[in-house]
Amino acid sequence: MSRAVSIRNDTGAKYLADHYHPAVMPVSTEFLKKVSWFEDLDQKSLDAIANAAVEQRYQPGQEILRQGDTGVGAFIIRSGKVDIVQDKGGKEIKLATLGPGDVIGEMALLDEFPRSASARAVEPTTALGIQRWHFRGILESHPQLALALLPILVRRIRNAEAQHPEVTARH
Repeated sequence: MSRAVSIRNDTGAKYLADHYHPAVMPVSTEFLKKVSWFEDLDQKSLDAIANAAVEQRYQPGQEILRQGDTGVGAFIIRSGKVDIVQDKGGKEIKLATLGPGDVIGEMALLDEFPRSASARAVEPTTALGIQRWHFRGILESHPQLALALLPILVRRIRNAEAQHPEVTARH
């Protein structure tokens, strides 16, 4: 089986290679319809996302995303569980455990800033990876996807503000 390049970008040198295993079968739009981001999209939009997504498998303990890396895409968890952890002053803090239908690394679809947290498989996990440049092309031809994405991003901002009220007091 051929190997694609890694969606993790460790200082720009290594792309999609070590643990990025393309699926043999195409991504099903039936699964995508069950993901909150995509539930209101038409079939043409779902087909575009399915064609851009690459399925990958991860073993327990394997990193999917690493805090500090420049993100080049996001992942939709298809099966399994993923811990989201953040290193704060040398101490690892678990932020969440996510599962099927959840999206991780979505900020990388919109910007090129370093990842704010790491994501690690807790159990055997399958995820669909979509790269920023594919996603932006899809957004241009299917702008309704941007409207589905906005409430999710706003919710993340509100959750961050609730955890750190001292930061929002300055606004």
